[in-house]
Amino acid sequence: MNFFRRRLVQLPTLGALLLATGCSWTDDTVTAVVPSPDSRTSGHCRKLHEALPGQLDGLDRSDPEPSSEFTAGWGGSAIILRCGVPQPPKMLEKDPPSTTVDGLGWLVEEPGDGSYRFTSALREAYVEVTISKEHAKQGAGSLVDLGRVIRKTVPEGIAT
Repeated sequence: MNFFRRRLVQLPTLGALLLATGCSWTDDTVTAVVPSPDSRTSGHCRKLHEALPGQLDGLDRSDPEPSSEFTAGWGGSAIILRCGVPQPPKMLEKDPPSTTVDGLGWLVEEPGDGSYRFTSALREAYVEVTISKEHAKQGAGSLVDLGRVIRKTVPEGIAT
């Protein structure tokens, strides 16, 4: 009976130790909310996903979790792309903050954490690209490269 008492006393201690250890683990997994586009938009996003580069702005491709053909990433969280996002409300404003990079129009938003969020305009799918605060200092090279791929795979038009 002593054997069982000793084991029962040790189990809560072991459980507390495992719980504390589990809480102290760091997880470097980058996540992104996966859009749910309609079937027409999904087709455009799949074509885009197949054409995306393995390297962008000197950063290796490292897609966020969960894995999806509607999301992609480079350099961990430095650049995150989501295809098939809903139209951003700011696009409906009279003079939304926008820019054109290498022939592709983008809505420009600053979420407040120092990053920049760009959403393609006048395409049959909205493509959102978030560039981290740290990587934004590199300039617009990633938008030039992504813009070329978007123009080849997502037709001009108005997303639904």
